[in-house]
Amino acid sequence: MAFGWIDEQAAARREAGLVRTLRPRPADSPLLDLASNDYLGLARHPEVVAGAAAAARTWGGGATGSRLVTGTTELHTELERELADFCGFEAALVFSSGYAANLAAVTALAPHGSLIVSDAGNHASLIDGCRLARGTTQVVAHADPDAVRKALGTHEGPAVAVSDTVFSVDGDAAPLAGLAEVCREHGAGLVVDDAHGLGVLGAGGRGAPQAAGLAGAGDVVVTVTLSKSLGSQGGAVLGPARVVEHLVNAARTFIFDTGLAPASAGAALAALRLLGREPERAARAREVATGLHARLTAAGLEAVRPDAAVVSVRAPSPEAALQWAADCRAAGLFVGCFRPPSVPDGISRLRLTARADLSEEQIERAVQVIGGTRP
Repeated sequence: MAFGWIDEQAAARREAGLVRTLRPRPADSPLLDLASNDYLGLARHPEVVAGAAAAARTWGGGATGSRLVTGTTELHTELERELADFCGFEAALVFSSGYAANLAAVTALAPHGSLIVSDAGNHASLIDGCRLARGTTQVVAHADPDAVRKALGTHEGPAVAVSDTVFSVDGDAAPLAGLAEVCREHGAGLVVDDAHGLGVLGAGGRGAPQAAGLAGAGDVVVTVTLSKSLGSQGGAVLGPARVVEHLVNAARTFIFDTGLAPASAGAALAALRLLGREPERAARAREVATGLHARLTAAGLEAVRPDAAVVSVRAPSPEAALQWAADCRAAGLFVGCFRPPSVPDGISRLRLTARADLSEEQIERAVQVIGGTRP
């Protein structure tokens, strides 16, 4: 029977407690949200919503084509200029998603004969970029510059190291300065995904590369999402102008994909300008994260110390994690639930978002619910 193997895989997922389901949320959910990636609480901010609405009224509901045909509006180029300036890079290129931006950066910067050194904890989009690239990929130990140095030492020719800046599972930060030093020893480029750093780390939320002193470096390329701290949709690649020009001509997810919808570009631009006026939002997100971690560990839970706005709480099994998240939901708290294959170490956990707009009362309520429903 066609696709008969799907039933076998579905049965295996059920047996392992790894079935995933969609749960549509209402427009006005009564749940306290610690599951989304809305780190700065901007997705529903009036200025951000107004930016999206104004862009849709001006440019229409969609980009109408690829960026190289009709999908580039004046709004896209305005967003690219301001995003590059905010993060301290020479140029930026906006994509329809952060996933597409990562695929573009890795595949276009790792041609045939090159070496890609990839952190074992990297996000799936970086992993898929490595799989699609023409170069050879070597996966190395998590957050280990010496492992990167050893891998680069085995190769002659073009090379690039690829890493998240903040890893999405446990919220730990990569040793960016150390990685950059190793790459420069070997003449390699450094590509980092700052999806969870932009808006949270760096001066006023300018990102982990800026905090590490790497903003604007000629050998560093950064990818970001517009869908987390900026509360919108889409992604971008930041770096030297010649790298961005190369992506325009060589990145398949740029050339053959429809451009980012104007409404998303308008929302992201409004959020970026708001963050520029209110830089304290970044510090507040970090403050909430450290506060959550302190209270959870004081309650006897195994929580990973956060480097940005992600707080991870270990669960004993995939089934226990799923039930724990469901019990939290029943108690009025929405938390993320990460299970294999989303977690590279096979350890299931609850994943909490430390949003800048959470009150002390909401933080305490979340800790009480998580502690009270523990497996």
